[in-house]
Amino acid sequence: MELFEALIQRQSGRNYAEKPVEMEKLQKCIEAAMLAPSACNSQPWSFVVVSSPEKVKEVTENILNVGFNQFCKKVPAYIAIIEEPALLSGNRVSQKYAHGDVGMAVENLCLAATAQGLTTCIMGAFGPEDRMKEILGLAPDANLRLVLSVGYAAEGDPIRPKRRKPLEEVCKFL
Repeated sequence: MELFEALIQRQSGRNYAEKPVEMEKLQKCIEAAMLAPSACNSQPWSFVVVSSPEKVKEVTENILNVGFNQFCKKVPAYIAIIEEPALLSGNRVSQKYAHGDVGMAVENLCLAATAQGLTTCIMGAFGPEDRMKEILGLAPDANLRLVLSVGYAAEGDPIRPKRRKPLEEVCKFL
């Protein structure tokens, strides 16, 4: 898939086919995330891939505790994103680059999923955080940033047109 086609087709999927995701495709998504740039090559991220039916059920139940994201009832896999401490060199220690670095990794992951025929939804609300960390086997002080649903879009789930501000409103050319 060509890059701009993937950018157009990538969307927050909320209607999933009840079909498991191949481990090879999930691994490719993580490999794409790992290729993202990061300040001083700090790579301040780690990932937990959840695809076993038992764990998927636990993650889903915790997500549904928030009161929305009902689409998760049919999600076959999740990827949790953990922000790790950024080990920066020089005098940049006070800068907070890790948030942006994690964002770039997540976008790479989502585009890799799209290129492989999958859909994703990035969720920042995922039930009691301490319970989610327990389910994922994370330390209580882990910096769990996001949980992504990953799967195949249900048949007939259309690509929704993107509504974006006009270029002139968000960009200035000098």
